Amino acid sequence: MIFNLKIVKVDSTYCDYLRKFDNKVVYNKNKKELRPFIGILFRIDDLEYFAPLTSPKPKHKKMKNKLDFFKIKNGELGAVNFNNMIPVDSSNYSLIDLNNKNVDIEKLKYQKLLKEQLDWLNSNYNQLKNKSSKLYNLYNLGKLPKSIKTRCCNFKLLEEKCMEYKKHNI
Repeated sequence: MIFNLKIVKVDSTYCDYLRKFDNKVVYNKNKKELRPFIGILFRIDDLEYFAPLTSPKPKHKKMKNKLDFFKIKNGELGAVNFNNMIPVDSSNYSLIDLNNKNVDIEKLKYQKLLKEQLDWLNSNYNQLKNKSSKLYNLYNLGKLPKSIKTRCCNFKLLEEKCMEYKKHNI
């Protein structure tokens, strides 16, 4: 059964909490203050997972897909960083409205990019699902090459911390 992916924004407070336990949880801060931590939402087993999206960059077209990195439309639309995927609960994220007409030109362009990314990812759902599940399983079995493992979040640890966060923030 194929589930449609969703574009979500993850709460920065939640990310800050997880980062206390795993420094590979990426920051959603940059020189422009806070930028939204945007990515796709999907399931691995019975858990919801968030994987950050990156905007297109010239280097993406030259890079190769790897177990933890998935180019969107050959890099033309950016990429998904599976190494930085984190478990989430519905209280840790909000859906992004991709049909908001009351925004400026820059935000409309960004909305268009997110729609294109989402459409492409949904049409390639099986590849995305297989890649995320394989990375997750190999990491948890201790069978990843060291070069990839050192880039990845500790999925099991973060799952425990996600549950603790949920209990304390209800």
